[in-house]
Amino acid sequence: MSGPRFLPLILFALAMTANVALAQAPGPPPVTVAKPIVKDLVEWDEFTGRFEAVGAVDVRARVNGFLDSVHFTDGALVKQGDLLFVIDRRPYQALVNQAQATLNSVQTRFEFAKIEFERADRLVRSGTVSESRLDERRQQYLSSQADVNGARAALDQARLDLGFTEIRAPIAGRISRKLITEGNLVRANETLLTTLVGVDPIYFYFDVDERSFLAYMRLARDGSRSSAGGNGYEVFIALSDEKEFNHKGVMDFIDNRLDAASGTMRGRARLDNGGGMFIPGLFGRIRVPGSPTYKAVLIPDEAIGADLDRRFVYVVAEDGSLSQKVVRLGSRQDGYRIIRQGLTGDETIIISGLQRIRFGAGKVTPQVTTLPPAR
Repeated sequence: MSGPRFLPLILFALAMTANVALAQAPGPPPVTVAKPIVKDLVEWDEFTGRFEAVGAVDVRARVNGFLDSVHFTDGALVKQGDLLFVIDRRPYQALVNQAQATLNSVQTRFEFAKIEFERADRLVRSGTVSESRLDERRQQYLSSQADVNGARAALDQARLDLGFTEIRAPIAGRISRKLITEGNLVRANETLLTTLVGVDPIYFYFDVDERSFLAYMRLARDGSRSSAGGNGYEVFIALSDEKEFNHKGVMDFIDNRLDAASGTMRGRARLDNGGGMFIPGLFGRIRVPGSPTYKAVLIPDEAIGADLDRRFVYVVAEDGSLSQKVVRLGSRQDGYRIIRQGLTGDETIIISGLQRIRFGAGKVTPQVTTLPPAR
């Protein structure tokens, strides 16, 4: 009964509700937009490896004898030629004295034989001495001369052995502890006295997988980097407790064959180590240039959307309209993602607020910002 009387009120209420809904209908969603970063870039490949000494020596004696004294501190840095050990010199000094006496004796006989030969040579011309007598004097003279040469060689050997009683550092570097104490018998070429490793410079060895090595070969063939011989280009190394690659080195060697068992190629970098920070055996990571210098397009990972196996970004026009651009991603560099294909760097893309975009939405309200520069 009351329905027709209240119908105008109901229609009025519905109209007001519709007007309010229209008034509150949201406009294009706000999003943050920016242009990609474009910069000259070299991509870096990362490998693991270990430090090794440029030179390493097992210090042994070259003569037999009892160890007389030690002249270094365990673990110290030594220079090339520094005195390390001394073997009892007295027996070898006696051999030098004996060899010197023998040389003096045969030298005297040689001088006498020379005088006799010269006298016989004069007398044979006057017919006083026969030719056979002259031949005997010549034979004695030449024999004495050979004896002198032999005695001189024996003296040189004795002096050399005496010099070998002083064992000196063959290279500069850091020495280990002494492995034998004074008073023990040292056997030539057998008894290990200590070890010595070079400190500055130092090597860093690492293995490169076959795919990366082939890529480097192609870069070398195209002239984009040094040859596969490994010489010349810079690399950067980080220790196991470091995040940044702050230690600069130079590639100086790549092996001449691929390891068939592991499918890797051994490479080597050389670093200055004047402070002695790098110790043989330490683990580290190395960055090797994996591309020539080129203009790279960089965007934040937050700007990248995913649709099954596709990756895309939203490009915003001046009027706020949207379009999708499919992109091919590269590695991360300087805190951004490299875009290998799909962007030129001139576009304005959404970097924040992707979740506000409804499927099929045509426009957005752009809020322009500038991306922080890449490091």
